[in-house]
Amino acid sequence: MAHLYRGEIHRMKFWRERLDRTTNWAVIVLAAVLTWAFSTEGNPHYLLLIGNVVLATFLTIEARRYRAYDIWRSRVRILQEEVWAVGLDGSEPTDPAWRTRLADDYREPTVKITAEEAIAHRLRRIYLPLFAILNAAWIVRVTAFGTANWPRSATIGMLSGGVVTVAVGISFLGAVALAFRPRTWHAHAELRTEELRRDDSVE
Repeated sequence: MAHLYRGEIHRMKFWRERLDRTTNWAVIVLAAVLTWAFSTEGNPHYLLLIGNVVLATFLTIEARRYRAYDIWRSRVRILQEEVWAVGLDGSEPTDPAWRTRLADDYREPTVKITAEEAIAHRLRRIYLPLFAILNAAWIVRVTAFGTANWPRSATIGMLSGGVVTVAVGISFLGAVALAFRPRTWHAHAELRTEELRRDDSVE
């Protein structure tokens, strides 16, 4: 059982590192786009909107990796809760069927969360602040540094500035709604809503 646990920890760590690589690339691209967009006045503002597309691509990739990461993370949590915690304090397992559940997952590994939940999780943790920074920079670019008055300064080709602005606003509000809409989270014990600080004070 100890070697099994070490193996699952290794797999979880490997997929955690893959998530971190995607996040690192997203931050690098964000920094590059911001630097390029504000380097000279002649650079078009829609470079920042292209940055939104690139970030969305990284978000999709990272959500897929997070779903795979959750397979190994969920196994580690089962072992921690039902083996190590029980062995340390001598209590009974909280889930009497944990052996069957874990054995079934070894026989036929399954993804335990939906793509929508994975995207929402990564939006909350990483990507929503990145989108907010990029869109705030775009607003500054088209209002304070544009060659024409807003909304004309937001024009892209045949698309009027008003249409572009509305599309950007709807896209960002859609991301916010996806991240924070009420849902049942299936990724168990992910430090999402739990109270992490234990109160050891004696009244």
